[in-house]
Amino acid sequence: MSDEIQETQEVQEAGEAREEFAEGPALDVDLVKQVLETALLTSPEPLSLNDMKRMFPRGETNNELVRRLLDEIRAAWEGRGVELVNVASGWRFRAKPELQRYLDKLNPQKAPKYSRAVMETLAIIAYRQPVTRGDIEDIRGVVVSTNIIKALEARGWIDVIGYREVPGRPAIFATTKQFLDDLSLRSLEELPPLDDLGTLVESSGAAQVELNMPGQGGSSISAGEGLLDVDDEDEPAETVDLAGHSNEDEMPPPSQLH
Repeated sequence: MSDEIQETQEVQEAGEAREEFAEGPALDVDLVKQVLETALLTSPEPLSLNDMKRMFPRGETNNELVRRLLDEIRAAWEGRGVELVNVASGWRFRAKPELQRYLDKLNPQKAPKYSRAVMETLAIIAYRQPVTRGDIEDIRGVVVSTNIIKALEARGWIDVIGYREVPGRPAIFATTKQFLDDLSLRSLEELPPLDDLGTLVESSGAAQVELNMPGQGGSSISAGEGLLDVDDEDEPAETVDLAGHSNEDEMPPPSQLH
């Protein structure tokens, strides 16, 4: 192959690569990458691919380019105290969980406590959804406190997704994207074994740090914020599994749900 032919092919390939990621003028990829990184560092919420593409003229970026640049940004932050993660609602930066205990000293707060009733209710909804309040009560064997449902709704972890077509039309509950975001999960398929849910709720929630947020001062946002430690007036005498029956010998002790 002559040098002239090879040079022509290289020019064509370079032109095709530019057209793949942009329409019109040549795209300043370094600028796009810098904008993405800045937006992610300053955004109070995870950003989806569509959110990020909206920052640029129509047709200037596409999903493939944005994903490639996100991978480059994530790699550039490896080994640092902050990492770029992909959660249910999109992409965001967070402090590494192992460093959270140091950050907590900047804004000392009592760690949130999750009652056994709250954790069992959350676990039933997460692993058996969609469920009604009656379903939860059948599994737990006791009446579910209204405060528990309200607390989980206020935290944004559960929501009403419909109503069952039976007398009384009870509300049907399911977990939300916020629940997955707080646990740094992309989907329900990534939920850990039931025994590890309590640990994940506390560790993942405590590790969330919003960077450079107005009024936040870089303080941590706990997954338990706004979720009260509801009094366990309705706690059953036995532990409850998700198969719908109670058995002290087969289930882990209540402490494993905290």
